[in-house]
Amino acid sequence: MRLHTRLSDEAARYQHEIQILVVVLFPEFTQVFADPCLPSALAVLKAYPSAQALAAAGVESLSHLLRTQTSGHFGRPTARKLVELAHNSVSSNRALSGRSTSLRILCDQLEHTQANLARLQAELEQLMAHDPGVKGLEQIPEFGFKTVAVLRAELGDVHRFSRTDEVIAYGGMDIEIKESGQWKGKAKLSKRGSGLVRRVLYLAALRSIHLEGSAFGAYYRRLVQRGLRKGSALMAVMRKMLAVAAHLLKHEEESYDPSKVCAGAAG
Repeated sequence: MRLHTRLSDEAARYQHEIQILVVVLFPEFTQVFADPCLPSALAVLKAYPSAQALAAAGVESLSHLLRTQTSGHFGRPTARKLVELAHNSVSSNRALSGRSTSLRILCDQLEHTQANLARLQAELEQLMAHDPGVKGLEQIPEFGFKTVAVLRAELGDVHRFSRTDEVIAYGGMDIEIKESGQWKGKAKLSKRGSGLVRRVLYLAALRSIHLEGSAFGAYYRRLVQRGLRKGSALMAVMRKMLAVAAHLLKHEEESYDPSKVCAGAAG
């Protein structure tokens, strides 16, 4: 799962850098391809990485590329529109060759990373499909595929935890107070253990606030109504999620019961 997360982060970084370069090399490109990182757009950018290159290529060459690379979904009308925009582009000529090369490399890197992600995703789905330990986690509406996979991988053998506070500490969500002599600092998360667990649980906790009928969302609102600050309440939801996840992993025969998260929550 850590490799999957790293590749996802890399893909996001490549997409961001591609979008920045497109703004410089051919800002009107997004009038045709709203997302320059889609496969069809990447094919065009790899072949013609600037407005100047695309204008020089002409309609015939571009329409042929579009037909072959997009299974006929795009053709001459799209090519004509792109070439027209290229001829009238307000793009910069500064460092054109270097930026064009950078864009081509980034497009290649993105495609390669996305292909590896797809392979890894398929393997993870296969593993999860044959793992009885994740059945309970999959019943939690706030947990998506990645959340379940991260918790399963990062927590490992949950039977090594004899108490809930050990699981919380393993996730780095226990509270510590730094003090020295007469000085006493503020209570903060220890942030030891798996940062990846904290990351997916933070996103899951945010989802719960806006998910209708969420037991964790109800738990969050109850804490806020009692006077807890929103940030502290969100952290409490994360700890609750981790405790519930560890319990379900330890007791594979049990099903998720939202009423145990927040009394009165619908089952």
